[in-house]
Amino acid sequence: MEPVTVLVLADPAERQLAMLDELQAVASITIGNSRAACENAAPQAEVILNWRSGVALLEQIWPMAKRVRWVHTRSAGLDGLLFPGLVDSPVTLTNARGVFSEILAEFTIGAMLFFAKDFRRLVLSQMAGKWDQFDTVEIRGQTLGLVGYGDIGQAVARRAHALGMKIVALRRRPELAHGDPHVSDVFPPERRREMLRQSDYVVVVTPLTPETRGMIAAAEFEAMRPSAVLINIARGPVVDEPALVRALRERRIRGAALDVYDTEPLPAGHPFYSLDNMLLSPHSADQTSDWKERTMRLFLQNFRRYRAGEPLLNVVNKKLGY
Repeated sequence: MEPVTVLVLADPAERQLAMLDELQAVASITIGNSRAACENAAPQAEVILNWRSGVALLEQIWPMAKRVRWVHTRSAGLDGLLFPGLVDSPVTLTNARGVFSEILAEFTIGAMLFFAKDFRRLVLSQMAGKWDQFDTVEIRGQTLGLVGYGDIGQAVARRAHALGMKIVALRRRPELAHGDPHVSDVFPPERRREMLRQSDYVVVVTPLTPETRGMIAAAEFEAMRPSAVLINIARGPVVDEPALVRALRERRIRGAALDVYDTEPLPAGHPFYSLDNMLLSPHSADQTSDWKERTMRLFLQNFRRYRAGEPLLNVVNKKLGY
């Protein structure tokens, strides 16, 4: 069997690329981070690994990559990758779905506990040398509403269920969650405000698509309980940021924890920085010290499946965007 020609869009200095050495006997690999570095290999490439963040280089070399059959991206999110040439082609696209789910689920539990136990107040009192007793909230028995119920949502649900929470979810196709032991009810998108009214914690885990952009806006914050907390670990534009700022300033909801934003890095002077009912993470909730190794291992596993003619993991529906 002939070696598979693989084009890797990456800075050649990245240390995780050394893991590709195990493919030397079965693949011809070219690594480049510019059009000039990739243009000789692109016409022969059968597989493209988009190791870079963003889509610019992939889109530049795409017209040259006439033989490509499979593209893999190291990220789970696809909103910045789906340019028309890729979407309209027969090329298979896979992503890193699942690599970050458990990590993000841990962050979500931590964010819920941050508000339930008011860790901000504890830290401020400690720093002030103040003995400040107050009542906290028990999350057991409270309701967690998941906006999206894919791999990340399910990982969150497993942990929340273990803590005794009631779980409801929003899913484009509710029937796919039938029989799931962790959720008590699943709503279609058009009933999202009904779900929000029931929820003490609302966790956004849906991909960013034209349908989900701005899904959580002023009307949704009006539907939420005053004691509710919003947690967004998906994509910033799913939540209407100006509407969220108003809801927090007016104490329409109790608080919010964000790992993602409309603009990243979050600009200096952004209203979020001045709110005392916010928990801000700089889009690092899924960044463990080995996250790049984890996503490379997934690519290597998928490459073995590709070479053996087996179904690939994490095949994306390019038209739907996930």
